Amino acid sequence: MTVNQSRRYASVVTAPILLACALAIYFLWPTPTLAPPGIETLGTSVERGKYLATVGNCKTCHTVDGGPAFAGGVRFQSDFGVLYSTNITQDKDYGIGNWSLGDFHRSMKHGVRPDGTHLYPAFPYTSFAKMTDADIASIFLYIKTIAPAKVQAKKNDLNFPYNFRFGLRAWNKLFHSSQTYADDPAQSVEWNRGAYLVQGPAHCGACHTPRNFLGAERTEQAMSGGMVYDEVVSGKYRLWSAVNLTPSETGLGAWNADDIVSYLKQGECGRAVVHGPMTEVVVNSTVHLDDADARAIATYLKRMPAAPERSIRAPSREQLKAGEIVYTVHCGTCHLPTGLGDEIMGVTLAGNAIVQSQDPASLINVVLYAPHLPPPPFVSDRTRMKPFGKRLSDDDIANLTTYVRNSFGNQAGSVSPHQVKRQR
Repeated sequence: MTVNQSRRYASVVTAPILLACALAIYFLWPTPTLAPPGIETLGTSVERGKYLATVGNCKTCHTVDGGPAFAGGVRFQSDFGVLYSTNITQDKDYGIGNWSLGDFHRSMKHGVRPDGTHLYPAFPYTSFAKMTDADIASIFLYIKTIAPAKVQAKKNDLNFPYNFRFGLRAWNKLFHSSQTYADDPAQSVEWNRGAYLVQGPAHCGACHTPRNFLGAERTEQAMSGGMVYDEVVSGKYRLWSAVNLTPSETGLGAWNADDIVSYLKQGECGRAVVHGPMTEVVVNSTVHLDDADARAIATYLKRMPAAPERSIRAPSREQLKAGEIVYTVHCGTCHLPTGLGDEIMGVTLAGNAIVQSQDPASLINVVLYAPHLPPPPFVSDRTRMKPFGKRLSDDDIANLTTYVRNSFGNQAGSVSPHQVKRQR
């Protein structure tokens, strides 16, 4: 049974059970309350709200290329169907111009609209709920300054039973906590600031944490790597593997704090160059972090418990030999025979978190479609890799990526032609 067949089977079998549970919880679980009184007096400011909205990357998720800022309509592909982001401008008909601070606080903490309907957790209120009331109020003040755009939200196209919003009350009861982040007294001020940013406004776990079959983050595997859908070419969506952010050998173990800060602030470091879905995160969000916050995030990530290494499918000697030939012919000039890469021609592959991801989807995408680096001034002096999808067969790419994942000190599983075909 294929992965897609398994997912469809699971949906058919579990749908009646989920529906029954959702109905029970819908009628038994009380609706969340509004914002606590006095929230307006907690030292809020528009400037603080703008900074936090930038850290939260609101622009990327709520702005279509070439469209009005924050007017929504960005497509999100998922295992449950297609969702579109909403208009969060001050338009009173299609945006949130009629929302009060209490309405906004309720949506950020509980994922509930003013009319009582529930927001899908593709909007990461599960992370935003960890923010302080003052920070949420500051973001609201900033959003109040966004010019209205009369753009109606697109209709979602979700599979049954996920197209029924009342089921989200049950989902929240099972998987969501509205508790604000609490400092760990055993850790430093800097570590706690980093934890707050990563877990709250920056919502890194939304992409970098594995999810269960209902789309909830597996908190026991936090930051150990996840899967997301994003474009590989215009209108073509494929899975990407978000890397393990813990300091494990297959994650950021080879990175130091300076590497992380440089990557967040400049889009590159000696270990990696930003590309793919992370491009907009870096360009629209992390480059605007102040130095102290970037350093705090690095401190937190480096001091997280390393995620345990998962079992891998060891490659055959024949596959490694075939992959080495493909690498030598097509990759060795830029990435060097050692895999250490050239400063201008190609990034290092040794200890590379993308190369060693549990799922090789992102690495395959890079080979098939090229890495899609950000525009200048980011990484402007680097040679831009060309796509190899038309030059290499599924077998070639499977052998090549298997070789790279098991050379230069890397330790990862083999790649099959079927996995390459999935990404085409």
